[in-house]
Amino acid sequence: MIEQDTIRLLRECDSGAKMGVQSIDDVMDYVHDERLRRSLDDCRRAHAALGEEIRDRLDRFGDEGKDPNPIAKGMSWLKSKGMLAVNGSDSTVADLMTDGCGMGVKSLSRYLNEYEAAEEYAKDIAKRLIRLEDALMTDVRAYL
Repeated sequence: MIEQDTIRLLRECDSGAKMGVQSIDDVMDYVHDERLRRSLDDCRRAHAALGEEIRDRLDRFGDEGKDPNPIAKGMSWLKSKGMLAVNGSDSTVADLMTDGCGMGVKSLSRYLNEYEAAEEYAKDIAKRLIRLEDALMTDVRAYL
């Protein structure tokens, strides 16, 4: 049970880290403010680094990880591109990032509770990813 919950939690974290990187990539061309750009870039790098740590842990189990749900990924892309086509402002970017981070925090918190038998290091990874999402939401509030 412990190993299975650990793998499942790490898979969800892998998917979340990948989704975070992709979501930031989707909006970067629309960012005007340099401080916002730095904040997003820092968060993207942190997601990518955490993703590498997650995949390293999953490799130890012989697991390939998990890509984001293609439907969720596609809907996120469509929403981002649609909203940015209408209004490609920093405010719109902040709005999209806030929504995405909120969904990430909610999902990761749910998985953290669902896979309660997971090893502590896996729970720590999930909590660090949640903190990254929370911090980005705080950082972009000034642009809403």
